[in-house]
Amino acid sequence: MGRGRVEMKRIENKINRQVTFSKRRSGLLKKAHEISVLCDAEVALIVFSTKGKLSEYSTNSRRLTRLSK
Repeated sequence: MGRGRVEMKRIENKINRQVTFSKRRSGLLKKAHEISVLCDAEVALIVFSTKGKLSEYSTNSRRLTRLSK
């Protein structure tokens, strides 16, 4: 049995929003790694938090440096 749809709307509570962001960010980074391994693909992912903190993932660090400039 599958999960129901989640309504996409902004989370008003700052703490809950930050917790959700952290959980989803780690899941997104894991998925980026999985697709790079399973499909032998080059992947670059850049995510900024609401406070401007950078999270990144790249299968090729030189290419990510070039992209971020």
